[in-house]
Amino acid sequence: MGASTSRHRQCRPRQSPINIYTKKVRYDSSLKPLYIYYDPKSSQRLVNVGHCFNVEFEDTNDKSVVSDGPLVGYYRLRQCHFHWGASDKDGSEHVIDGLEYPAELHIVHWNAQKYPTFDEALEHPDGVAVIGVLLKIGETNPLIQSIIDSLDQVKEKNKECPFTQFDLSSLLPNDRNYWTYQGSLTTTPYLECVTWIIFQEAIPIDSDQLQHFRSLHCTSEAEDPAFILENHRAIQPIEARVVRSSFKKKTRKP
Repeated sequence: MGASTSRHRQCRPRQSPINIYTKKVRYDSSLKPLYIYYDPKSSQRLVNVGHCFNVEFEDTNDKSVVSDGPLVGYYRLRQCHFHWGASDKDGSEHVIDGLEYPAELHIVHWNAQKYPTFDEALEHPDGVAVIGVLLKIGETNPLIQSIIDSLDQVKEKNKECPFTQFDLSSLLPNDRNYWTYQGSLTTTPYLECVTWIIFQEAIPIDSDQLQHFRSLHCTSEAEDPAFILENHRAIQPIEARVVRSSFKKKTRKP
């Protein structure tokens, strides 16, 4: 175990996810609107990684990027994935005023302007930017359905299949107001390298679509099958951190 990993394990004041108490959020007028450009041609494959599935993107160039907002420079899109629960009652990682959502989409980017590789970016507090999109039970989501239609090909751990021409930007909410704070990965080794950007507005998913997520296996083809029924991390202490918002407090859409 390297010194860097050991240090992260010994002192962890910036862990994620957190409960965002909107009364304690600080409006920051200096926060710009996000610039987001996702080229559908950059999507490459769908992969079952054992605890969830990833949609992976070409990240050797700046074809798909996010910038502005709380970020300095461009961050390249690397992958997106979902977190969910065993029922429709919970599953999101971030919680808003104690309200849990049934699922959460994470869109992962890395600071390719400053660091040569994704692995190197993971070792720095400004290395990664993750956009979080909360999901609520509602109408069928056609973009999510396009993923579900390929999930049977990656039912077991380590399976992958081509997944191209995916228009990720169509999964984003219309309202781009956001909360932001400094945090960590929510999977091991929980490195504190993430600038979190959580959209205020949730997007819909229907109950049947969410059930398809739970049909994936956390086991490989050679093992007895076990399902990924839930994959969300518990809420972590906010410690001394302040959550900032790009918008003045107003009635939030459920």
